[in-house]
Formats: sequence, structure tokens, C-alpha cells
Amino acid sequence: MRSVVALAGAVAAGALALAASQPVLFRDITAEAGITFQHHAAPEKKYIVESMSGGVALFDYDRDGLLDIYFVDSLTVATAKDPTAARSALYRNLGNGKFADVTDKSGLAHPGWGMGVCTADVDGDGWEDLYVTGLGKNRLYRNNHDGTFTDIAEQAGVAGSGWSAGCGFADYDRDGRLDLFVSRYVKIDLDHLPEFGRDKTCEYRGIAVQCGPRGLTGESDFLFHNDGNGRFTEVSKQAGVSDPNGYFGLGVAWFDYNGDLWPDLYVANDSTANFLYRNNGDGTFKEVAFPTGVAVSEDGAEQGSMGVALGDYLNTGRLSLFVTNFSEEYNDLYRHDGDHFTDVSFGSKTAPSSLPFVGWGTGFFDYDNDGLLDLIVVNGHVYPQLDKVRLGASAGYRQRKLLYHNRGDGTFDEVAAQYGRVMIDERVGRGLAVGDLDNDGRLDIVINNLDGVPEVLHNELADRGNWLLVKLTGPRGNTDAIGAVVTARAGAVTETRVVQSGTSYISQNDMRLHFGLGSAAQVELLDVRWPDGTTSKMTNVKANQIVAIKR
Repeated sequence: MRSVVALAGAVAAGALALAASQPVLFRDITAEAGITFQHHAAPEKKYIVESMSGGVALFDYDRDGLLDIYFVDSLTVATAKDPTAARSALYRNLGNGKFADVTDKSGLAHPGWGMGVCTADVDGDGWEDLYVTGLGKNRLYRNNHDGTFTDIAEQAGVAGSGWSAGCGFADYDRDGRLDLFVSRYVKIDLDHLPEFGRDKTCEYRGIAVQCGPRGLTGESDFLFHNDGNGRFTEVSKQAGVSDPNGYFGLGVAWFDYNGDLWPDLYVANDSTANFLYRNNGDGTFKEVAFPTGVAVSEDGAEQGSMGVALGDYLNTGRLSLFVTNFSEEYNDLYRHDGDHFTDVSFGSKTAPSSLPFVGWGTGFFDYDNDGLLDLIVVNGHVYPQLDKVRLGASAGYRQRKLLYHNRGDGTFDEVAAQYGRVMIDERVGRGLAVGDLDNDGRLDIVINNLDGVPEVLHNELADRGNWLLVKLTGPRGNTDAIGAVVTARAGAVTETRVVQSGTSYISQNDMRLHFGLGSAAQVELLDVRWPDGTTSKMTNVKANQIVAIKR
């Protein structure tokens, strides 16, 4: 493994020189778009709770057809008692490449010690609501239809407690109402924090660093059942998803991996085995990550799993999993082979380049519209102290992105350096969300970074294929049609997408489904499998448009 790390480090070292002469894929429009948000962070990161925040959500809160952006901010140990010391931010998309800061009017500025975010129309009124996780209690912000939001978490029964991280809505019992899963990380008492560098679990390569997660006590997780009367009941123990051993939960993904129409649940656990909960169809789940092959690495090692991406990168109709991990552990690509998953991280050529980096936000997306899902990963370490020693070939505290182009044969080429400095500028990346900000058919990227400003990366690739965006509207209990699966057949290629709430690293992607079509001028068959199992079909749908489909 050491020789692979050294090779990857050498490639990274020469990337800046190569990037200067390459064509532009993404252009950083953050400043010109009017986005001035900056994530608050303690510079020395002496405590793990100061290293993990940074979710971002893309959602259309005002129903004008344009994606708006919400950045989650966090407090520090020094400012923990003043919730106004950190300011999360909502930016309204004005439709001309500009965004307006509407945070103060919205009521979303101060959720407390924020971590992650997911969205859904929780009350079925057709307007997107916002759930923000954090340290202490979580927030459920109800959309008031006038640009303002009201926190109803306490009255709805979803405020929770402890240190919450990932979240995602899904109708796991198929009663027509959206339920909510929340992963939790470690137990933290701000008045009795573990001493910086106190023992071997608080050292990295011989230098003193923050403690955790190993050596700290993990938290259980929450499953909130929607009771249909504006309230939720916490049912994780009854359902079998509580994690009584207290693993370190971060990224989550709901999807029906076995095709039985019941939503299953994947949880990325830091430094412990990951979970795959198979839905039994009776309100309970069975944890099957080990027998299905998605619990640990190919050699059986528990990894520092953070972010989760879900995608049919082979166009087989089966959704595979990609999980970001700590440095020298490699990111995992679990190929979905029907009744099990196979770790193809090295066979797909995604593993070697990831070894020097600490991966967080990630997503499958077709950046060039060729009909094949590509991959992106944002990276950044948790130890600022690393820059003082820079041992071996490891990347420093600030790290570049990884961009993988899908070759169509099960392998990927890492191509970040081919598309300009913006892809390899070193940042401390955390949350990442993918969506089409200007409805031009090219997928854009938004990243929430620690110790700096975010990045709004506009896709400006000139040489690209045709496309289709599909916006689904379901019945009142699930107007976003979360859990719906859409397949698009264009020529010899059939692509599959799923509507998800919460994914990547504690972030929210555009729920509209994007299909790159290459040279195809139309989709011969567009097939929707709604969450209740019914289907809708459209034929001969012209390319290069947004198609709205109602249940």
C-alpha cells in the first residue's frame, strides 16, 4: 500500500502545473454570484466536535423553479453558549447567475451548533421544509410559503438530543407519510471534553491531535415514525435500527437495494463497520451489511466512513454504493451484483488516487452528459497540526478534489487536474451537493468548506451531450416522490435514478433527476416506479428539457 500512496502523492504534486493549460469544466462563481458565507471554525481544532460540520442543501424553497442554497454553520467550544456566534445562510437563486442572502428574513440563521441538513415536504403542502442536525437539538423548519420558516421540531417530536449528523426522509412503512432517520456520532459533554493529545487515541503519526472517535463513546441512532397528525414517534429500538452498540454514524442513504419495493437503509459509520438495514416490510429491519458485502473494506478492515453516494454507474438498473474514508484506507466502491455487493475499489481504479486523502462529500453525477455516471469527492483533513510535520506522501490539512470520469467499462479515470485549478485548489472540504443551478442541463456543484468560503462551481463544459431533467410530484403525503425510481431508455442505453432525501456527507442534492443522453435526441421510454409500486410511462420524450410528471 505504501508504494501506491507514494505514487498517488507524486501525481498530486505535479497536478498544478498540468491544470493551468487545460479546458474549464467548472468555474468558481461564488464571489460573483454574491455568496459571502463563511463557515466558522476554531483554528486549532483541538476537539473533534470542531472538525465535522458543514452540510449544504440545494432545494427550491420558494417554488420558482430555481435551486436555492442553504449552508450549515457551526459553533466552536469557545462560542458554544452563544447560538448567534455562528450564522447559517440561505441564498435565493435570482436566475441570472446571482444569489441574494435572505437568511435574516427566513429565520434559518441560527440553528445552534449545526452539522448536516436534509429536505422534504414534511407536511405535504407542496413546499419544501428543512431539517438541520447538530449538537444538542435538531431543527425542523416548516416552510411558511412567504420566505420564512418556523422551527417545529419540539412539537413534532423530532428535536432529538446528543450529537446528530446525517439525516434522510423516506416512507419506510409505505403508509404514504414520510418518516425520518437521523444518525448520531459520539457522546460529547462540552464541560468535560477529552484533553488534547491525552493518550494514544489522541495521537496521529506521533503528534498530538484531537481525541476521537476511537477512544470515545458512540451514540445510538434515531428513527422517527410519522404518525400522520403533525407528530413523529421515535421507534428505532422497535424497528431494529437504533445501533445499541453506539457506532459512529455519519452519512446515510435510503434505497430499495433488493427491489421488493420496501426502502432499505445504509449508514456510514466512522471507524466502525457500516450498516445495511434490510426492510422486512413489517416495520422492522434486519442488519445485513456483512453478508451483503458493504460493511468493511475488501480486506475486512473497518474504515473511517463519512460520505455516501448512490448510483447506477454501470447502467444495469442496480444502484451501487460509494463510500468516502480516511487517508490510507481508500474510498470504497461497492458494485451491486444483484443479491450482494462486491468491493471493486481497486478494480475500478478509484482506490489508488484516494489513499492520501480524507474524503467527505461525494456524488455520482454525469458531468458531461454522455450517459455514464461520473464521481466527485471533496477532501480535507481533520488535523491542522499535520501541516507542521507533513510526513511521507500524505496530503496536508487542505486537500484537493477527486474527479472520476466513467470509462463505460467498469473503470474510472481520475481527471481533476485536466479541468483547471478550481478542481485541484486545496480546501478543507466537507459537505457537497449536486444540482442544476441554472436549468441548462449541466450539473453544478456546491461545497461547504471549513476554514474558508464555500465553492459554487458552475458547469461550463462546452463539449457535452444532450440531457433530460425529471421533476416528480407525488401525492400529498410525499409530494417529492422520495423513493421513486425512474428509468430512461435512449437508444441502447437505459439509465436508472432514484429520488433521495439526504445523501453525500450530511447534505442534500437536487431531487430532480438528471439523465445525460449523449447524442440521443429523445428518450424512447421514460418509466416511473412510484413509492407505492404503481408506474407511469412516457414515450418519445424530446431531449434538452425539464419534464414534470405528477402521480
